[in-house]
Order: sequence, then structure tokens, then C-alpha cells
Amino acid sequence: MIHLIETTDDLEEFCRHLKTQKFITVDLEFLREKTYYAELCLIQVGTPEQAAIIDPMSKKLIMNSFFDILQDPAIVKVFHSGRQDIEILYFLTGKTPFPIFDTQIAAQVCGYGESPSYESLVNSILKLELDKSCRFTNWSSRPLNPKQLEYALSDVTHLVHIYEYFKQELQKSGRESWFQDEIDTLCDPQTYYVNPEDAWQKIKHRSHNARFLTVLRELAAWREKRAQLKNTPRQSIIKDDCLLNIAASCPQTPEELAQIRNIRKDVVNGKLAGEILDVLSFCRGIAPENYVTPPKEKSLSHSCSALYELLKLLLKIRSQEEGVVAKLIADDDELKMLASFKDKNNPVLKGWRHDIFGRMAVELRSGRLSISFDPQKKSICLKKTAPEMDGTVVTEDAKSD
Repeated sequence: MIHLIETTDDLEEFCRHLKTQKFITVDLEFLREKTYYAELCLIQVGTPEQAAIIDPMSKKLIMNSFFDILQDPAIVKVFHSGRQDIEILYFLTGKTPFPIFDTQIAAQVCGYGESPSYESLVNSILKLELDKSCRFTNWSSRPLNPKQLEYALSDVTHLVHIYEYFKQELQKSGRESWFQDEIDTLCDPQTYYVNPEDAWQKIKHRSHNARFLTVLRELAAWREKRAQLKNTPRQSIIKDDCLLNIAASCPQTPEELAQIRNIRKDVVNGKLAGEILDVLSFCRGIAPENYVTPPKEKSLSHSCSALYELLKLLLKIRSQEEGVVAKLIADDDELKMLASFKDKNNPVLKGWRHDIFGRMAVELRSGRLSISFDPQKKSICLKKTAPEMDGTVVTEDAKSD
């Protein structure tokens, strides 16, 4: 029988059980199509002994006892691909759950692919097939039928065994520190803080004009603040393409605003028009020395571009050899920094990333490591090159040291 928690008394009793556990598994069902902040609909929680579904939409329920569990340092909170779930809990409570274990990150560290799904892990590790027929359920509707509740609960019941499996795998591989680096980011409240002044950077455009970018920054910040205040999706206020058109044209009157391509009539005829024109008026008063500094082109020189391709190949080789997802070792920007000899503050040159890739990347860059193909073994080989006293060069297997 499915344990559905709809009252404070029932939740507090369940939390007394949770307090006895070393770990709990957690998953959320939510909607955010019509709101800026996600609308929390269900919280599923599992332990090795039992599992339950908490209904946060119940008017008979106060969540404080469960929120206390999320902050209990003695209980590990296990998620799968938990970033959105943790973000929701952060905005509800003002804190991120702690400590955290994310099975998708653990799977990436253990070589299970770039973004392994919960379903794929259940299938490959537990040899079970999940019923996904209820994946498009409107979780805000009430009542939910038993099949829907059972589907929701399966997201935490199997997670118990997935967690136990990856905890052992990380211990056996000695990669706990690799894993913890990624978890620290999930636990950092700054990961979930949205600064309206930075919202413009998520809008796709090709301009490097400082004045245009400054106007776009102010318009995007206005839209972001309004979306947060009204709890409505930013695109429902005004879409990106229209925002770009306004930033490019900088209309000064309602009539000029009405001529903007793709602008809706309700925007022109409503309160938004005045707010947009106020933002543009403010922008006209910004001195050129305070304009946005256009981002530098990320294109590489011809020689650096060739080195970048070699570094990508080396990263692919090392990630396959170590059985860890390449993007956890280095992202594209970090590779370009290496190719451009910009080493300061590059994460690739620190900690475990340096040990398995960064050191070899520097050796490749300096000509002390070569990549070749062995036709007999039919495999790619990494070889260190060492200059001899007579000027000749000898090679040795990169793994031999």
C-alpha cells in the first residue's frame, strides 16, 4: 500500500523514522511551465525499509519537520540528477540540503556516460524495466490515482539500491574526491542564485556592439526582475527575439515601440510599454565609459586551433582510459585556455584533473608527449619524448612512469 502523507502528524511520524537512517533517497515532482519558480507538487522519500510520498499541496500539512531532515548532517540526501530538485528546495527553505549524493554524477565519474538517466541505471545495474507510462502526468491535479503514485514512488525505491551500488564503486575506485568536487557545486547556494544583471548573457545574439549590449543588459534585467516578482515565465512577458529587436532599435515613443517587429499588441497597449520605455530612457543616460565590455572573441589562432584539436584528442583518450566522462575532466573553454597557454586558475591544472589529464596536456603542449597510432595493436598510443645528450630523441610509453 502506498503511504501518502497529507497531514503534519503523519509527516512528523515519518520523519522520526527518517532520523534513524544513514541516508534517504529524494525526488520531486513539479511544474514550471506557467511560473518563474517551480510549483512543487510531490516529494517522494525512500529508505531501505520504507518509502512515502509527501503532498506539499495539502492544506493540512506543515513541512518543517521534513525541512529539518534535509539539514541533518548525519543523513545523506540522495538524488538522481538533483540540480533542479535542490534548486526548488533552496528557494523553499533558503538552504541547500546537506550532505548530498547525486547518482548521476557518481555514474559519470564511474564511466556510465555523459548524462546517464535514472531509467538506464535501473536497467543496467538492477536489470529492471521501469514503467514510464505516467511520465506526462499533471502532478498538480488531485486526486492522483494509484498508478500515478506508484510511478512517482519508483523514483526513490530503486534509487536506494543505485546509491548503495555507486557508493561501493566510488570507494573501490578511490574516486571519492573526484565525485566530491562536483557535489560541492551542488551544495553551493551561489549555484542557484539568479542575478538579473547577468540575465542578458543567456540570450543568444551575435553583436559585439557595446551600446547594444548595454541596452540588452538593462532590458533583460528588467524582464528578469518582473518575472521573479510576478512569478511568471520570462518568455511570457516578452520573448527573446523581441527583446533583441527593441535593444537594436531603442524606440523613444509608444508609436516607435509599436513598430518593433514581433511585439505583441498587449505589450504596446499595456503597462509593459511604459516600463520598457522607462528602461530605454535610463539607458540613454548611461555614459559610454560605463557600457558593457564586449566579450572577447573565443576564436583561436591557427596554431592554437591545431593544438586545441590535439588536446581534445588527448582528453578523449584519457577519459576512455580512466572510464570517466570527458566533460568532468575539462570543458571546452578550459581546453581553449590550455591551447592558448592561459594556465592561471584553470581547474584542469589542479587536483585529480591535473593528475589524470592536465599534466599530460602540458607535456603534449611542450612537445614532451606524442600521440601516435600503433598499426600492430591497432590502437592510439601516448609516448613521452626525452631529449638525449647527443641531440637525438628517444620515446617511452607514457604509462611507464
